[in-house]
Amino acid sequence: MRMVNKNYFLKRSVETLAEIFDMLAKLPILQLKDLQGEKTAFVIVDMINGFAREGALKSSRVEDLIPKITELSRMCDKLGILKLTFADCHTEVSPEFDAYPAHCIMGSYEGDIVDEIKEVGGYALIPKNSTNGFLEEEFQKWFEQNHKIDTFIVTGDCTDICVQQFAITLKTWFNMQNKKARVIVPVDAVETYDFGTHNGDLMNAMALYNMMINGIEVVAGVE
Repeated sequence: MRMVNKNYFLKRSVETLAEIFDMLAKLPILQLKDLQGEKTAFVIVDMINGFAREGALKSSRVEDLIPKITELSRMCDKLGILKLTFADCHTEVSPEFDAYPAHCIMGSYEGDIVDEIKEVGGYALIPKNSTNGFLEEEFQKWFEQNHKIDTFIVTGDCTDICVQQFAITLKTWFNMQNKKARVIVPVDAVETYDFGTHNGDLMNAMALYNMMINGIEVVAGVE
């Protein structure tokens, strides 16, 4: 990082954050019924017990997403929208544990989808052993089998890690293929966590802005 004067850096950063905050506050609501159901997929990222209910990475912010995502899942069923759910699922020797505490071990309670979303069901479940579900072989098979899908609503956690990586990789794949596609992220259906310098509100805002400048359609919510 190029070293700059601290006061200058903080002043510019506050001004920029204020602009991003105002931008996010003015986002529109998306009407689910306006999408083409047969060309749309609803993606739930990591709404599992290990991030919402117990374990080293549990967050009440993630738990608070459950009612909204459950509601959207039911709405998608009524409109015939395909559903896909990623679930963090690691071996005990995962190199990811160099960066994060051990979590969501394969076959554990932490790796299970939360009961409320599981009860609605109707989704394809794809375990993932990294922060980017796009890379999983099972997702690639699903993607190829559902090649007609060109609109993705991405929800879940964490906004600045798994959600952001999947959404941007998906969008840039379509860009590489010169294909038009909508990758939509509703602000009220994604979350991250608070821990030390990981300020959840700040990280959410910066991740949402980063997705916007990478072609992701960030909306206030979906109804």
